[in-house]
Amino acid sequence: MGVKITVITIFPEFFASPLEVSLVGKARRDGLLDVEVVDLRPFGKGVHRQVDDAPFGGGAGMVMMIEPLEQALAPRAGTHRVLFSAAGVPLRQATLDRWAELDELTLVCGRYEGVDERVAEHLVDEEISIGDYVLLGGEVAAALVIEGVTRLLPGVVGNPDSVQTESFRDGLLEEPQYTRPAVYRGWEVPEVLLSGDHGRIAEWRRRRRQERTRERRPDLAAGLAQSEEEG
Repeated sequence: MGVKITVITIFPEFFASPLEVSLVGKARRDGLLDVEVVDLRPFGKGVHRQVDDAPFGGGAGMVMMIEPLEQALAPRAGTHRVLFSAAGVPLRQATLDRWAELDELTLVCGRYEGVDERVAEHLVDEEISIGDYVLLGGEVAAALVIEGVTRLLPGVVGNPDSVQTESFRDGLLEEPQYTRPAVYRGWEVPEVLLSGDHGRIAEWRRRRRQERTRERRPDLAAGLAQSEEEG
């Protein structure tokens, strides 16, 4: 078995399709990935299984309560627990690399206006954001993490070298990729890729990775330049 991922959510049905298709579904069928989706509602309070309440101090929206989440997380106290939040630390490829080495990972999907801050302070190990924008909840983020972790598990991707030569490895974006036909509507594949000269091809790919990173992700390029100077 590779990794066991538990998802805590008020919308378990959200994951019905993402967990069955593509390499994620295959990894589950092959025993490389185990995913358990836990419905938070049964842990809710009262006859209506309430999981949210109005925020102290007033304000728009509702806040997810700590008690149902504590009860849902209690059996998973020994796992690495992650809460998705717009206020969290940005998700990076290095984070997924680290999580793919774990035996068990628990993902907590927030909803509404947010989650009681005491959950982040006392009940989880990390608070993670998948980008500088706000979604309706953490389910999309959880599906993203499941896919990002799954593709790193041994035996999932056909050619394991492919996950080591892609964007964000060595702080660079991946170079452009082309396939047949060599000419389409007058748009030509770079001549060097058709040359058979592996040395020239490797140099072209290196330069294009650097150029693309400088053009599209100056933040990454700046970090790379700084580490090269320090080295």
